[in-house]
Amino acid sequence: MVSFNCSAILFDLDGVLVDSTGSVARQWRLWAAENNIDPEKVLEIAHGRRTIEVVRILAPHLNPEAETSKIEKREADDIDGVAVMPGAVELLKSIPEGRWCVVTSGTRYLATSRLRFFHLPIPRVLVAADDVQKGKPDPEPYLKGAELLKVRPAQCLVIEDAPAGIRSAHAGGMKAIALTSTYPAAELQEADAVLQNLGQIKVRSLDRKLQVDIL
Repeated sequence: MVSFNCSAILFDLDGVLVDSTGSVARQWRLWAAENNIDPEKVLEIAHGRRTIEVVRILAPHLNPEAETSKIEKREADDIDGVAVMPGAVELLKSIPEGRWCVVTSGTRYLATSRLRFFHLPIPRVLVAADDVQKGKPDPEPYLKGAELLKVRPAQCLVIEDAPAGIRSAHAGGMKAIALTSTYPAAELQEADAVLQNLGQIKVRSLDRKLQVDIL
């Protein structure tokens, strides 16, 4: 058993608390077809990055704000196959209020739509794409989460599903656990631990600290 001691846990959303990989892939493939872009090229970089940054990289001739709004509205409406990740509800209930947050590459509209639809708690701190200037793999999103939680970055533990998110956490001086929900384990080896599901994580409150056991 591996254990981590921290003061707060920072969760990515898609692929960590909510299984939306199918919806994300469908909507990016649709967008790619509409704009004559190789869909595999899009999917290669889309997971874990802000939509606006993917658009800027692959279609700099388009209006990034308008395209982001269109893509994320479609994602929010596309719930076919989207589900709460196994163990997510139980894990969140085991963490004291104010000791966890969500840091997502999606917009606040998309993030709150997903959380509300699945009756997951909307945390006091939610850092979305529209709250930062630079998205993952830049450390800004996770550093913003730590700042709003009033916790030092070194005392934060991140749970992610994408290499870009792991790099963001590490660049911010945080430990990162990766789930194999979106990428195979071989592509997540930068993480401090690689798990198959959230059910392998148990959290215990010890005074002002959290002990996170990996089973």
